Amino acid sequence: MGAGGAGTKRINLLYTAEATVSGGRRGYGRTSDGRLDVQFSSPLEMGGPGGTGTNPEQLFALGYAACFQSTLIEAARRESLNADDSRVTARVGIGQAGNDRMGLAVEIVVHMPSVTDPRKAQLLVNQADQRCPYSNAIRGNVDVKLIIL
Repeated sequence: MGAGGAGTKRINLLYTAEATVSGGRRGYGRTSDGRLDVQFSSPLEMGGPGGTGTNPEQLFALGYAACFQSTLIEAARRESLNADDSRVTARVGIGQAGNDRMGLAVEIVVHMPSVTDPRKAQLLVNQADQRCPYSNAIRGNVDVKLIIL
């Protein structure tokens, strides 16, 4: 891991998460350390039976929101601002992307009560978007809409 293929950059890895799934969207998944152990359910909207399990889009939304908020708080500190009371909601949609392909669309909704200047809020969100590993991983491949409340 980390060596990258043609056209990718080498990454000095700090941490690697490992998870194994069996049964796909209607199966079961677990991280190698056992901290996350989930049953998957395919949503009714995608032709699945529904159910009480989670799905990959929910897991991606949680990870993206957590990562984006951490990056946002860091950006605020660099600007001598405080975004510790911020809230980030990630909405991850999945659907047809044409040519029999599936694709994702993301909305990142940011609420920063302590940052009242709209220009500073926009600056922080832009900085977080440029630094967040999730944003960088999908940039150019997934439509991402940034919303500041």
